[in-house]
Amino acid sequence: MVKHLGIVGAGSMGAGLAHTAALAGIDVAFYDINGTVLRQALERIKTNLAREAALGNLTKEAVIAAHERIHPHTRLVELNSSDIVLEAAIEDLRVKKDLLRHVEADTKPTTILATTTSTLSVSAVASAAHHPEKIVGLHFLGPIQNIKMVEIVRGEYTNGQTIERCREFCKVIQKTSVVVDDTPGFLVNRVIQPYLDEPLRIVAEKIASTEQVERIVKTIGGFTEGPFEMMDNEGLDATLAVREALYEGFAGESRFRPHSSLKQKVAAGATGRKAGRGFFAYPAEKQ
Repeated sequence: MVKHLGIVGAGSMGAGLAHTAALAGIDVAFYDINGTVLRQALERIKTNLAREAALGNLTKEAVIAAHERIHPHTRLVELNSSDIVLEAAIEDLRVKKDLLRHVEADTKPTTILATTTSTLSVSAVASAAHHPEKIVGLHFLGPIQNIKMVEIVRGEYTNGQTIERCREFCKVIQKTSVVVDDTPGFLVNRVIQPYLDEPLRIVAEKIASTEQVERIVKTIGGFTEGPFEMMDNEGLDATLAVREALYEGFAGESRFRPHSSLKQKVAAGATGRKAGRGFFAYPAEKQ
């Protein structure tokens, strides 16, 4: 049973994980080297919990209890009681390897170390560890509070006990898990790419507009989120990074080549909702 969770990185991923785990009754050691970033993440969590309470999804007591379960830290050694430590740093192999090496040194021998990477090889991240059998990928889909699926990525040396404990953890936080092998894009990113890629081609070829594509997939396909809205919400830079990782991972197979229009958007700084503009415009007050 996972009672103590460590989270390394107070970006949107880390904050979403802390929010979700605390509501599930897990004590969270929430770490970031930058105290300002950590405080900002705690404020976002506070705002999101208050929003859920205002909608009637949470009681006042549940919000207070969740707040009390999140303990901010700026020293890695404070995560030493964690049953699982989730690394939610930037998508940089060198950074993740170095970080997990330090986390491993500061935690107990039974602690599972999980990377939340969506594009990097879990086995490559684990190569820096003394005990790679404890390293696993936990690929959460965003927004974490709403999406129920988690990919448990089995690295080259990940053992069965590590996988089973991660399954149990996913159940506790009310997520549905699927175990996948450590291949480029894992499962979800490979499945979802055609849904994003073909609409880019359709618009580029002037067969339909972005608005028309969105309307069609929602009204006829029954999707709650169209492909362009999905990319804007995820971040076009993140979408491009996944696409480039797939393209490289599959030795330049044409089906994974990033579309030029996506590259142009990112180059222009139109990275989606977080930037105020992507395929659609997002007024500041609505971000």
